[in-house]
Amino acid sequence: MDPRFAAYRLFPTAGAPALVVDGVLMHRRTGTTPDREAQDKVKALRIRGGRVLDTCAGLGYSAIAAAMAGAHVLAVEYDPGVVAVARTNPASAALFEHPAIALVLADSVELVAAIPDGSFAAILHDPPTLSRAGDLYSGAFYRELYRVMAWRGQLFHYTGEPGAARGRDVVSGVVRRLEQAGFRARVEPRLAGVLAEKRAR
Repeated sequence: MDPRFAAYRLFPTAGAPALVVDGVLMHRRTGTTPDREAQDKVKALRIRGGRVLDTCAGLGYSAIAAAMAGAHVLAVEYDPGVVAVARTNPASAALFEHPAIALVLADSVELVAAIPDGSFAAILHDPPTLSRAGDLYSGAFYRELYRVMAWRGQLFHYTGEPGAARGRDVVSGVVRRLEQAGFRARVEPRLAGVLAEKRAR
């Protein structure tokens, strides 16, 4: 997706606003709110401190939840339009103001390739859909995430609801490639994603 041609808006929910890009809601529709969903991801990763990488920061809710849990967060967002929307969103204020969050406007694939081995205790990976950002679902990128994660570090990878998309089982593909990269992975339907742990290859 080329951010120069995207349309952005906030969508009200019972909690923090959701992000809509080109008419596509970037958050789950039922059973949660964007801020509660972010808190649930952080709890699943058992974040209590350390360094955390948020590869697709969006409105910053996951980075904020991790920082509130005591972590130092490197939050990466590729799309300047998303960052511009976040600056107008009161629920995103801590993304720009919290001293434990460093927000970087960059391509996560390129940035992660330059990060030293074993830098992060946990990674939050909430990419756009496979059709919009296939490189963020690639085995090569997962190997880089494995490399920059500390031993026994935890990864949460948002995938959307388990099942097929356009005839492709996205979740099974994610699990397979994560395990090929060296992670031990399992599907977490309640969180619409995959939890993975770094282990020896």
